[in-house]
Amino acid sequence: MVEKKDIAATPPTPVSFFDPAVKHVRRQVYLQWSRIVGFLALFVLVVLSLYWGVQNDTERKLANLKVWVVDFDGQTDGSQTSNPIVGPAVINAVPQFANSQEPHLGYEVKNASEFNNDFLAVRQAVYDEKAFAAIIVNTNATELLRRAVSQQNTSYDPNGAIQTVVVTARDQSTYGSYVLPGLTNFQHAVLASFGPQWVQNLINNNTNMSSVPPQAINPAIGFTEIDLRPFKPAVAGPAVAIGLIYLIIVAFFNFPFLMPIHAQLIKPSPSNPPVKMGQWLIWRICSNILAYFFMSFFYSLVSLAYGIPFTNSPAPATVPVANANAYGHGSFVVYWMLNWVGMAALGFPCENMAMVLGAPWSALFLIFWVITNVATGFYPLEVANAFYRWGYAWPLHRIVEASRTIMFGTHSRIGLDFGILLAWIGVSIAFFPFASFIMRWKMRRGWA
Repeated sequence: MVEKKDIAATPPTPVSFFDPAVKHVRRQVYLQWSRIVGFLALFVLVVLSLYWGVQNDTERKLANLKVWVVDFDGQTDGSQTSNPIVGPAVINAVPQFANSQEPHLGYEVKNASEFNNDFLAVRQAVYDEKAFAAIIVNTNATELLRRAVSQQNTSYDPNGAIQTVVVTARDQSTYGSYVLPGLTNFQHAVLASFGPQWVQNLINNNTNMSSVPPQAINPAIGFTEIDLRPFKPAVAGPAVAIGLIYLIIVAFFNFPFLMPIHAQLIKPSPSNPPVKMGQWLIWRICSNILAYFFMSFFYSLVSLAYGIPFTNSPAPATVPVANANAYGHGSFVVYWMLNWVGMAALGFPCENMAMVLGAPWSALFLIFWVITNVATGFYPLEVANAFYRWGYAWPLHRIVEASRTIMFGTHSRIGLDFGILLAWIGVSIAFFPFASFIMRWKMRRGWA
């Protein structure tokens, strides 16, 4: 008997991978490997296509980045000018771009009367995100240029003729890649067209060139950039871009780290009876919210530690100001609350799907969740295919938008931002008991 037991306990001798004895297992492995790899390949194709696709139509849709061209030159009371020449020169450059077959910004000529002949109203409209930029020909552009010639005004500043208004803190990548280069091309076209015409005008009027201030001949006119809310400092970049990916990841890992702790409450033992299921679910929801509260604080603290301003005063919309924090000294607290609500909005769906799918499939949901949020949060949906409009309701898009409002004082939709994030939390908590039931049902059947 002892010998038989010893023989039975002896492990089988390993064989070659191609041994006939493992033919059936080998075939099963082939099939399972093929199915999993095929599924993963299809998953990669579909999910990564969402990321690549968000920029697929960018060049064709650049015209959605509106740039208003408004001519106030000699149009308002007190600055009436006969034969204004600066404003028409700028306006005449618009068709050159608007009718071009090459990718271009969406230049639109707007009448000064639409803004009650007030250039500050144009600035306000750009701040309110009704356009990505505006090119404003100042009310006395032609008059000042002519006076510089007739009165030999050596202090004449050509850049006082035209102003370009932008808000780079709205989306620094879009401005850097498309808007600012497009505006530079437009400026070059205006100056290249206006320069020869102006010199010819001076010659036709028999102007004594030697007495004219040089800057009134060349370039004669110029552009002043008015950045209402510049994007600075550079360290703010992670707080509204790549750094937010970690907000998703930290929220996701809340489940695998805390679930073993929660499980102790429902695991029966000789000394401890299990907690009622309803109360266990309430504990998990409340403890998760509390965990997000503390984790979001330390996440927010990183931005504060690296010098992103959170104590500046708010500023008027039409005045260029860097880091005009929307809530003054309370801005950091609002930023923390945003990250708290945002982490919960990102984390609860992760926890639900982790319970429904289980390991390792929940990792695929994390990939999907990161990619869809990044695609719609970090890239301008104005130049994306209409398919991506669902991105306006995705959590990261709202977090990015609200963060820019808090840190830079950009146009505020913070009520809508918080509302959508809270809606995600509410729906996720409503689904939480069903996800827990599915997890326990799978565990009882040995599927998880």
